[in-house]
Amino acid sequence: MPFWTTLAASTDTASAANVMGAGLERRDDGMLVVTDPTQAYLDVPADGTSSYIRIDPVSADVRDAADPDDAPYRTLYVRADGDGRAGRMTSVAVGAPRSLYLKVQADDTVRLWIAEPAGSVVPFAAVRANVRVPFSVDALRVAAMGAVVLLVALWRPGSRLWRIPLDTADRRQRLIFAGIMTAAGVATLIPVVSQLAGQLVSDPAPLAFHKPGAYTYDFEQYGRVADALLHGRVWVDLPVDPALTTVENPYDAATRNRLMSQGVPLFWDYAYHDGHWYSYFGVLPAVLLFLPYQLATGRMLPSGAAELVLMFGALVFLCLLTIRLIRRVAPHSSLAATSMAIVFVLVGSNAPYLWFRTNFYSVPCAASMLLSTLGLWLWMGAAMPRRRPARPDAAPLKLGHLAAGALCIAANLGCRPAFALVALLGIPLFWPQLTELCGRIRNHSIGVRQALRMPLAVLLPAVAIVLPLLAYNVARFGTPLDFGNSYQFTVTDMTRFTPAPDTFLLLMVYYLFLPLRFTADFPFLTLSPTPLPSWAYAEEMIGGLFALCPLLVLAFAVPFLRHRLRPSGCWAMLACALALALALLAFDAWEGGLGWRYMIDFAWLMALAALPAFLLIVNADGGTTPARRLRRLLIVAVLLAAIAVTVLGFFVPGRDDALIGVNTDLYHTVRSWFTLL
Repeated sequence: MPFWTTLAASTDTASAANVMGAGLERRDDGMLVVTDPTQAYLDVPADGTSSYIRIDPVSADVRDAADPDDAPYRTLYVRADGDGRAGRMTSVAVGAPRSLYLKVQADDTVRLWIAEPAGSVVPFAAVRANVRVPFSVDALRVAAMGAVVLLVALWRPGSRLWRIPLDTADRRQRLIFAGIMTAAGVATLIPVVSQLAGQLVSDPAPLAFHKPGAYTYDFEQYGRVADALLHGRVWVDLPVDPALTTVENPYDAATRNRLMSQGVPLFWDYAYHDGHWYSYFGVLPAVLLFLPYQLATGRMLPSGAAELVLMFGALVFLCLLTIRLIRRVAPHSSLAATSMAIVFVLVGSNAPYLWFRTNFYSVPCAASMLLSTLGLWLWMGAAMPRRRPARPDAAPLKLGHLAAGALCIAANLGCRPAFALVALLGIPLFWPQLTELCGRIRNHSIGVRQALRMPLAVLLPAVAIVLPLLAYNVARFGTPLDFGNSYQFTVTDMTRFTPAPDTFLLLMVYYLFLPLRFTADFPFLTLSPTPLPSWAYAEEMIGGLFALCPLLVLAFAVPFLRHRLRPSGCWAMLACALALALALLAFDAWEGGLGWRYMIDFAWLMALAALPAFLLIVNADGGTTPARRLRRLLIVAVLLAAIAVTVLGFFVPGRDDALIGVNTDLYHTVRSWFTLL
């Protein structure tokens, strides 16, 4: 539309004549310097033939040649006024050409204000009015539109996918699934290879940042743990200032502030204990990924690359687990219902947050997500199928699946320990086999060796992975269950910190029901406030779990579906998954505060518990009655809305690792799709 509406623009050459305000100075290289923000503007004449102006940046060669200590801004805030009418403040990026077109209606003069502080270097060569907006084809935009059209075509109530039943033995369906996962693998491989190649070429320094009088931020925690293990240490090789070792209580916040004011380096979110620095994050990712990479290359594996690899594994097994669960609770599901259920679980599990934030904080969450979904998938596949079993859960067990699943789930203790509680789901899952085993023991119809096979298949792998992890804790902090959380250097003294009871219920409400806040400008969402009566950690979020994915409320229907789920043998496991999710929600609210990434602990369990009601509503058995079509249409609409909220949430300014800061060109490119209209 901007192209068609500006075809008649005059493109008057006089519109290139800019009058600079007194608050700007032009450098010899053509760039501007802000000397007085109250007078930092450019005036350009307009004739009303176009409702757009264009900012012409200085050439990339000039920008790149600038002194790094005096480099120009890549992103700037500006405001375009037309004929004295104030416009809206907005940001532009010199690396996103479409963002440099601003809509403003003027018949006489356009004034472009540069809203940056004094001393800012502005890479603007000129501002032009009466411009024609060029026609352009954005591959990313076309791909996004194509994805929306494809989902609507596949999921619409009259789609052919509703008439094709899920058949995991069908070779064509297996190949389609493999193809989709391969595409996801390639999409994962591209940024991973890019990070690794960039590291090998440039040999970058570790990601550490320090400001005088403040903490030192070091984001190579897992790389440093791998380096410590490689050199036979349990503590990381970070400098310990002698002044830190002499204070009576180094964990006191006031004492730490005094030390930092004296120039003593203190490392944010590291654990300090007995004269050494430690990482309190689970060690297993360092052993499985970071240590082998450092042995092979002599360099630290970038946390972002490791996290993406782990999340690809989590993607694969979360999909496989969902499919296996669908086969148990709704064996006649269609491909449409199955694909919708998979997308619902992925969105509802909070996994997109981990794909967005790929720093070391996400590594243990991604690793536990992979281990838990893999372990539960193996456990659900442990039942050996008979020719015609009356109940899927009454079949004998594959001990190999049982042992491998136990190993994976127990390994969570070395990643994010809260995920190890997934092991409790094994009790309701294998309850028929356990009761049968106990009955045979009471009747003396089974030998001791045969009776111990099932328990030992679970216990031995679990013990084999848990004992080294507990020994690692003993070597660091003296006790097996001390992971070092209390010794971390953060905003308060964690050795004495006790949660405020008056924030507990409010945090739980925020986790689930924090409402979305909509705005008129891209990305049409903003952060929601989370006021608390007492201090508690509270990460800024756009909404609670049920606001991000409303279909998750269907999890609370599972206690009422006992009779319907009885043939599947999964009701008890899913009801326990809901109970465990609520327990972890309460634990996170009490111990951790409000963290967007913490929702991964319980959201995926809630999504699995919501599956039976989800499939019941979409009526996977088929049919073309108006009521069924309406229900399916409603679910499709809500699911697409949840996907839209998830994607737009990536672009919300102010959130941790906001895209406007970490990838400003992408942010402004996508924003230009909407703001040019």
